Amino acid sequence: MASMATFRGLVSRACTAGRVPALAGRPPLGATSAFGQLQLQHQLHPSPSIIATSTGLDNAPLHLHQQRRTALTKTKKRQRAKMQERARRVARGLPAKPKPPRYIDKSRPVTNALTREERDEESRRFDAAAAREMQAKIEEQGQKEANLRFKFDGLVMSDRVKKLFDLSNGSQGEVVASQKRRGMELFQQREGDTGSSAVQVVALTTRIQQLQTHMAKHHKDKSTKRGLDALYVRRRKVLDYMERKDFESYRKVVKSLGLLR
Repeated sequence: MASMATFRGLVSRACTAGRVPALAGRPPLGATSAFGQLQLQHQLHPSPSIIATSTGLDNAPLHLHQQRRTALTKTKKRQRAKMQERARRVARGLPAKPKPPRYIDKSRPVTNALTREERDEESRRFDAAAAREMQAKIEEQGQKEANLRFKFDGLVMSDRVKKLFDLSNGSQGEVVASQKRRGMELFQQREGDTGSSAVQVVALTTRIQQLQTHMAKHHKDKSTKRGLDALYVRRRKVLDYMERKDFESYRKVVKSLGLLR
């Protein structure tokens, strides 16, 4: 009985939807009562008021009120705006595209330009002057007393006590720190200068050389290799800053330390 009732319900719904024609001489199932006949009539022939209510507009086809998709994407809109702006510039007598900042026309003549031979000669004179200045600083530094451990330079002490504080009796860290301090003194701009760009490059180079010696013996020390790469980056950034701001100091540091730039 349950399967028969399910079959009758399916046939009734199909007939009311108009997909299955009603049996000849018999009304569709479920349409025998007055309410069922009225419901069937509304389903098969809906009134215009119902259509207007469902669509939201009076006497308008459904396909005209569906969502319209424009053919202009955001990229195409931006391109169209660019073309319109270029057309307006051309109409005003300007070039279609604006020139970039600091633009120099190729037809502009170059004035006060030096030949390659003159530039090379100027570079040689500058290198020679920088070398003389560095040699004078090294000689002046050599005339001072030898560096002692724990920064005991300049103290009055006997020869036996001075031998105890000599760097030959110090550790490797003390020797490296002394070399770093002496190198920084060659490039410092004033007494006690530890923050100028040239002094920072000297300090970083000393640390890089120390780590390079360590890596030559311990090839698989990956953490030290990572720190060494970070020091390379820091020194390159400081040198790039010096090249932009103080080119003379940059040339002195690069030539004195033998850096490849």
